[in-house]
Amino acid sequence: MSDTKTQAAVQDWQALSELTRGRPIVVERVRLVEQGVAIEGAFELPRLAQLAAEDQVFVAAFVRSHGSIKEMEQVFGVSYPTIKARLNRIAASLEFIETDPEPHHGLARAEVLERLARGEITADQAVAELGGQS
Repeated sequence: MSDTKTQAAVQDWQALSELTRGRPIVVERVRLVEQGVAIEGAFELPRLAQLAAEDQVFVAAFVRSHGSIKEMEQVFGVSYPTIKARLNRIAASLEFIETDPEPHHGLARAEVLERLARGEITADQAVAELGGQS
């Protein structure tokens, strides 16, 4: 994407952010440019795209600085506690999405065994719930 197109896209995004003022929006049409295909439906924007424009800039700067709070202090001209507070505020607004639930089998197993010990489920139910877990 050329610098002119990038700048235009950024300006469009900023205008959209100002127009919506943080209110939820739904995208109803998505066009895949290279394939010449358009898809219509109700698509929710990803959480990062739902952040206020200034928070998106902050997150992008944080990623570009490889997570260096020291560099963020210099870029934004603010103190460490200010950077940390903003990161905490942004992080709290982002919902974590579990992409690989497999590592949590131990927790699920312990929960099933606790329910069994409390008499909330039978041994057969526990075996069924634990099926495939080692």
